[in-house]
Amino acid sequence: MTPDPDDSRLRLTILGGYLGSGKTTWLRHQLFEGAFPGAHILVNEAALTPVDDTLLAAQAASMTLLAGGCACCTGKADLIAALRALCDTRSRQSAEMRGTNQIVLETSGLADPAAILAAIQNDGVLVHHIRVAEIVVLVDALHAAEQLHSEHLSRAQIEAADRIILTKVDAVPDDRLAAVKATAKQLNPAAQIEAAAKGLPHALSDLPEASAYALPLLSDGADPIRPTKIDVPEDVDWAMFSVWLSALLFARGDDLVRVKGVFETPAGPLLLQAVRRSVQPPELLPVAEKDRRNQIVFIGRGYESDDLRRSLAYFTRD
Repeated sequence: MTPDPDDSRLRLTILGGYLGSGKTTWLRHQLFEGAFPGAHILVNEAALTPVDDTLLAAQAASMTLLAGGCACCTGKADLIAALRALCDTRSRQSAEMRGTNQIVLETSGLADPAAILAAIQNDGVLVHHIRVAEIVVLVDALHAAEQLHSEHLSRAQIEAADRIILTKVDAVPDDRLAAVKATAKQLNPAAQIEAAAKGLPHALSDLPEASAYALPLLSDGADPIRPTKIDVPEDVDWAMFSVWLSALLFARGDDLVRVKGVFETPAGPLLLQAVRRSVQPPELLPVAEKDRRNQIVFIGRGYESDDLRRSLAYFTRD
């Protein structure tokens, strides 16, 4: 969107998308390429043990972490407080001292961007100091069919978008990608639709004609998706851990929507991620100021946290 030169409010971009859609990967590339110059980055993670702020630290000019609650509901008060603090800091600076007027909020994969927009518009302070410039929603083309058929939230996120980015498009055939694009267009005819692979822009031209998926009626009354953190013992047998994780994802991949963990290795901190049954290639991370290594976060439904801990302890015991 073209900013109004007479509008001095802070411009907020809300970055949304379902669990595992690639929000951090896309934002890292955007910042590296100079998009959102000097923007203050707000990173929201539903889990108490965050990872995404570590991934963004090298590219972000400044950052605030909001962990342990989703910004559209349980973490809404923390988000409002953080935005008010940024507004207060800016209002105390002279026009010459002010830097960027941009904020980018990377939401949790469990967040409804429309609820965040409403919270800002209904706040008597923020409505005068912040303008939501754009809602960008990422859609995982590899898992979109399953998510859109079963998850009310994944549809709500698309419906709230000004711009939709189809991600992982290099991992799906053109006919499937065309169906995902058609479905996104049906859910939100007004949104601009783009594509990305590993954070890089990807062309959407020359796709075959395709019909949108016939989506069933859904309610939002399913069991809530919750995060669970597990501390992995330092002396764990990593071969056995890998076998355990693979077996768990195979057996419970429909329930465990997202897995993220950082583990200490001789080469440095290693990021491990999975979306349902799909494990992504591990990635070496820069050394973080905060020690979050040897911890893994499961985000899903239909299981008890203690069951996961007992299963890991039993499987990796001597």
